[in-house]
Amino acid sequence: MTRFKPAQRRRQGGFTLLEMLAVIVLLGIVATIVVRQVGGNVDKGKYGAGKAQLASLGMKVESYGLDVGTPPANLQQLVTKPANSSGWAGPYAKPSDLKDPFGHPFGYRYPGEHGSFDLIFFGQDGQPGGEGYKADLGNWE
Repeated sequence: MTRFKPAQRRRQGGFTLLEMLAVIVLLGIVATIVVRQVGGNVDKGKYGAGKAQLASLGMKVESYGLDVGTPPANLQQLVTKPANSSGWAGPYAKPSDLKDPFGHPFGYRYPGEHGSFDLIFFGQDGQPGGEGYKADLGNWE
């Protein structure tokens, strides 16, 4: 008589649903950490570029003042010639120069409280005040 052996189940060579979920969760955690680190460096770079752009824009205002005799009443006068302005040899700036790296307009006061004119970089939030990358910087600092 021939004996039959009961069929043995062989485990298939694949991943279980639980193993797949664990890998997906770990990838999500790693991706979150990477995005946070890169995002912080982007803000740091933009803030540093804003400082440099503030200094450059200050020189453009001074150049305008040397040609015309007084600083401009507003920053737009660096781009387009004001009416009844003798000595204007511009444009002194491009329209994109009047916005900081975060896309906010620079603050400008003429006459200034700290000098003949005040230029202000309002930081990441574009609002007066703040700390860190939201802190304001002026051309007098």
